[in-house]
Amino acid sequence: MDKIPCGECGGSRLRKESLNFKISDKNIADLAAMDVIELSEWFGKVESKMTETQLKIASEIIKEVRARLSFLVDVGLTYLSLNRSSKSLSGGEAQRIRLATQIGSQLVGVLYILDEPSIGLHQRDNEKLIDSLIKLKELGNSVIVVEHDKEMIRKANYVIDIGPAAGKHGGEIVSKGTPVEIMKHHTLTADYLNGSKEIAIPKQRRSGNGKIVSLSGATGNNLKNVSVEFPLGKMIGVTGVSGSGKSTLINETLYPILNAHFFNGVKKPMPFKKIDGLKHIDKVIDINQSPIGRTPRSNPATYTGVFSEIRNLFAKVPEAMIRGYKPGRFSFNVKGGRCETCQGGGLKVIEMNFLPDVYVECETCQGKRFNRETLEIRYKGKSIYDVLEMTINEACAFFENIPKIHRKMKTIQDVGLGYITLGQQSTTLSGGEAQRIKLATELSKRDTGNTFYILDEPTTGLHFEDIRVLLQVLNKLVDKGNTVVIIEHNLDVIKTVDHVIDIGPEGGKKGGKIITSGTPEEIIQHKKSYTAHFLKKELH
Repeated sequence: MDKIPCGECGGSRLRKESLNFKISDKNIADLAAMDVIELSEWFGKVESKMTETQLKIASEIIKEVRARLSFLVDVGLTYLSLNRSSKSLSGGEAQRIRLATQIGSQLVGVLYILDEPSIGLHQRDNEKLIDSLIKLKELGNSVIVVEHDKEMIRKANYVIDIGPAAGKHGGEIVSKGTPVEIMKHHTLTADYLNGSKEIAIPKQRRSGNGKIVSLSGATGNNLKNVSVEFPLGKMIGVTGVSGSGKSTLINETLYPILNAHFFNGVKKPMPFKKIDGLKHIDKVIDINQSPIGRTPRSNPATYTGVFSEIRNLFAKVPEAMIRGYKPGRFSFNVKGGRCETCQGGGLKVIEMNFLPDVYVECETCQGKRFNRETLEIRYKGKSIYDVLEMTINEACAFFENIPKIHRKMKTIQDVGLGYITLGQQSTTLSGGEAQRIKLATELSKRDTGNTFYILDEPTTGLHFEDIRVLLQVLNKLVDKGNTVVIIEHNLDVIKTVDHVIDIGPEGGKKGGKIITSGTPEEIIQHKKSYTAHFLKKELH
């Protein structure tokens, strides 16, 4: 779907009668289009341009507006404009807007629970976020934060570490106490916090294959006529403060151009002048954090395509051949082998009208999805339901003699998802898990060595150990000659890439320029780059 501004109002949403009311030469649509920092500056000066009568009416309102804008500044959202559609906000941005609302309400005695509020935040703005949370605490509230960020853990008063591993091997409290006490324990989290384990900086940066893709004259959103070169055969990090233009450049300009060129994609790229070097790559793959399926029917097995192979295997079991069962018999999406009460869902949906739907286990099959006859067919003693209940680690061992199945399982295990089950509903997977399943699916295909991969913040929701595993996988891709572009704030990732493109200097209208590019060692020499300032500490 393409969105085009309305021809009548130009996207302002109001009739011209409403737009004729102005304060200091600005109508309400002009103000809504400004970013938060600009709007704060405008409200700082507006009183000097008002008459006495206007001031009497406006003084209280202006005071309230300024207070609310200052909360948005405090949580690092200076680059957003008020008319920005809430659909286009990342999870972290939406959460920080709600946080700003709460700080403004000045409530006392409230328990706040935040799930990874640092998503999509640059290290510079992270400090502001932590200060905002400390303010909430000082008002007399309790704040519980589910978080992987080092700084956030160190600034907490009390830490609860859950583990020791994931899935069936987790679920225990492995240590608790102040950050100082936690660091003395020998848990995976403690090892990364106290430095006894770390993500190593590569001894040598890759020199690439000498070819480049160059994009010139990108002017979408806040980009200031940007021209940039992507050296191929390297891992490239795209960095910069939140709102500096990273997503506009990569997701909304570069990716649609490549997608249209290789796969006839129809999404229109943001304005640009020209692109060169497309002949050096043969396909583009965008691995984002959108869900792998929106219904409880989709799961890792169906998404990666491994379920088709498992069904074929079950259809070849002697008992299935005697009964004349075909692979479709073992699908929960078609009539025949599935339980017809829940139509293969394992769950029944109770619609609650004004409340979210409630799912209850099917009383006929007890959540097993298949009818009795189908479940009687067993491969190595396991029914099709038992296979769906296996974790990836268990399935890897179970199918090790079936290369087609084992290869796909192994890649999911390699990206650190050995703990999820084959039949886990995709609606219960986090964004980071969904992204890694997509990555595993791509890895299990035969690669050409000339593929261009794009990842947007792949470290979201990942522990330090998971990041190490993810980097191993991405490095394998680059070692085969492919190019990987990562939009990222996480310093552990930025310090390991071969080439950094830093965009900024600020977010919103004060961003949109390439500040510096080169190896991490080269960019830390740059004085005006916020990324360089924080990266310097990591490299020394």
